[in-house]
Amino acid sequence: MATTLISLLQLLSQLFSLLILARILMSWVQVDRYNPVVKFIFDLTEPILAPIRRVLPQAGMFDFSPMVAILLMEFLVVPVLSTIVRSLFR
Repeated sequence: MATTLISLLQLLSQLFSLLILARILMSWVQVDRYNPVVKFIFDLTEPILAPIRRVLPQAGMFDFSPMVAILLMEFLVVPVLSTIVRSLFR
């Protein structure tokens, strides 16, 4: 059971990373903000990126919050949650 939950957690992490990557790519081209797919991606990623953006210092016109979010998720959130899941199912 624990391995299934950890696999699901890793899958969700990868999907969220892909959504952030899609958002980065959309920022390089002009997209219709009212497009349902674009709106869906922005609505899912903004609650994570906005707090990071508030904490990070301004870096000119570059937004490093997506990179920080992916790194935090891969190196902090997923390992910590995996450890918690493993400890719950011992």
